[in-house]
Amino acid sequence: MSTPYPFTALVGQDDLRLALLLNAVSPAVGGVLVRGEKGTAKSTAVRALSALVPEVEVVAGCRFSCAPGAPDPACPDGPHETGPGISRAARMVELPVGASEDRLVGALDIERALAEGVKAFEPGLLADAHRGILYVDEVNLLHDHLVDLLLDAAAMGASYVEREGVSVRHAARFLLVGTMNPEEGELRPQLLDRFGLTVEVAASREPDQRVEVVKRRLAYDDDPEGFAGKWEQEESAVRARIIAARELLPSVRLGDAALRQIAATCAAFEVDGMRADIVMARTATALAAWAGRTDVLAEDVRQAALLALPHRRRRNPFDAPGLDEDKLDDTLEEFGGQDDEPDPDGDGGGDGPGGGGGQPPQDAPEGSGPDTGGDQAADIPAQGEPSESGERKAPAGGGEQAAARACEPFRTKMLSVPGLGEGAAGRRSRARTEHGRTTGARRPRGALTKLHLAATVQAAAPHQRARGRSGPGLVVRRDDLRQATREGREGNLVLFVVDASGSMAARQRMSAVKGAVLSLLLDAYQRRDKVGLVTFRGSSADVALPPTSSVDAAAVRLESLPTGGRTPLSAGLLKAHDVLRVERLRDPARRPLVVVVTDGRATGGPEPVALAGRAARLLAAEGTASVVVDCESGPVRLGLAGQLAGELGGTAVTLDELRADSIAGLVKEVRGMHSQYSNVKRVA
Repeated sequence: MSTPYPFTALVGQDDLRLALLLNAVSPAVGGVLVRGEKGTAKSTAVRALSALVPEVEVVAGCRFSCAPGAPDPACPDGPHETGPGISRAARMVELPVGASEDRLVGALDIERALAEGVKAFEPGLLADAHRGILYVDEVNLLHDHLVDLLLDAAAMGASYVEREGVSVRHAARFLLVGTMNPEEGELRPQLLDRFGLTVEVAASREPDQRVEVVKRRLAYDDDPEGFAGKWEQEESAVRARIIAARELLPSVRLGDAALRQIAATCAAFEVDGMRADIVMARTATALAAWAGRTDVLAEDVRQAALLALPHRRRRNPFDAPGLDEDKLDDTLEEFGGQDDEPDPDGDGGGDGPGGGGGQPPQDAPEGSGPDTGGDQAADIPAQGEPSESGERKAPAGGGEQAAARACEPFRTKMLSVPGLGEGAAGRRSRARTEHGRTTGARRPRGALTKLHLAATVQAAAPHQRARGRSGPGLVVRRDDLRQATREGREGNLVLFVVDASGSMAARQRMSAVKGAVLSLLLDAYQRRDKVGLVTFRGSSADVALPPTSSVDAAAVRLESLPTGGRTPLSAGLLKAHDVLRVERLRDPARRPLVVVVTDGRATGGPEPVALAGRAARLLAAEGTASVVVDCESGPVRLGLAGQLAGELGGTAVTLDELRADSIAGLVKEVRGMHSQYSNVKRVA
């Protein structure tokens, strides 16, 4: 086993270290979500924490880590008698992003269950993580069905396996720690709320601190054991402090004044539900215990708010997490005041990793604050300040028109790829998936995961006499087993091809166009799609955003999109073709959906209309599903977008028809109701 990097050897990252240590003191805080750019020691810090967590007492031989003093009465390895157990290190279990459901919750031996009638259960990662740490790197890339299982286990403290009439349940209470890079996409709100604390991390911009990081890392790589030995004294001190804080925790008093501050803070920042209040209370209590105090102070409440609230204030995926600290200070001051004087001898704070107790950590280096998408938008040129009308003023001396602000997003109609795919699980197009309704059976390829019982019995039945069956049991062989085929939904690559030419800016249409694209981006986020953005104007087309799972990045690019110039429609379509060609090599199972947002006009260069037609037919020849959002407006319409949709082999919708609650949809609904009413009258 490799020697982990010492936790106390981490440079900077005060908030991250403090959040992890508070969960080590009080696992009831609810875990940590670490958000930040790549290469910021997120995974290193989490793995280093496991060496500091105190040992746990377990029942000898129990695969589910039951506590000797209070064993789980429903433990599959039980029942256990109360008595002395054995001590072992708390486990840190890593959940790979590509793990199967059986690997997470455990697997039943289907062959033995059918042939022998026994419940042969192999525990999964949730059982291994019980009373320990469950670590998910790149948690935002975790498949939806695994997220659902994590949510169930986190909510109930137990894992349930129900399959073909066989039921297994075991305890699964663990410290959930996840790391993610926001550029690769956001978390589902339900899972986001399950993390007690969240921390934003970024690399330091201080040269001296960066030098120290490099020195320590190189020293560790050269001699991991020797490097760890140099930090053993500091590690032991922190480990002892965690144990002392755990022992003090039950004695910490959370007074009414602190509770009022917590409640007022959560109400002032309009967080949903009551989980934030509970997490803040537990975090403030852990902060006091970490500082060696038995009273929760206002500084503990403030630090708890900075760790527990930012990720709970996101109303949609385009909101950047963060907290207005001036507003926080005003709220705490307004509802401040101690109900009792704190114990003057209980201020045993002291220095240590993560700052002293309830005191906020020292100021982070420049650039390490809450992520506001700055890295994602770093290469976008400034477009000037917005005017009172909502338009952005064009830069001085620039020939392009102002970048319009997007209208408010709305709920869009369902756009999908025809046919049946086999891509990553999502919520857009029909696909063969591991979850969904059963549509048939086939021979298993590899390990059996979803048994089709009727098909298995049907395959085994003709061979019972030849196999010498004499009793009531069915003689089942491996060749008889049948895997259930299921149909669900997949996520797609939604590639936006947006016309940013001068004709789109006429009559201030670009604001409505951006609002429509923003609405489609929000829909793509909810349906777990990857997105990409190609824009065309002037004489060329550009890939504003390569295919990614981060709709936030696409929204940033869209907001600053300038307009002006001619309409090189063919260039935009050919650029989309190039993007799709490369993406097919990277992710061949993910089917694309091209959304062309244009008025259909093609100008610039020789024979622009003919070139656009040939480019459209090239995409159609490869079977690329497409939708043209017709942005043409005014009393006289040329219908060019509809013609383009015909060349692409796709469909055309207007901006109004794109809305799920459009007038056109209401008219169809009213007509349908009128038809039903007429039929009822005729029957009567």
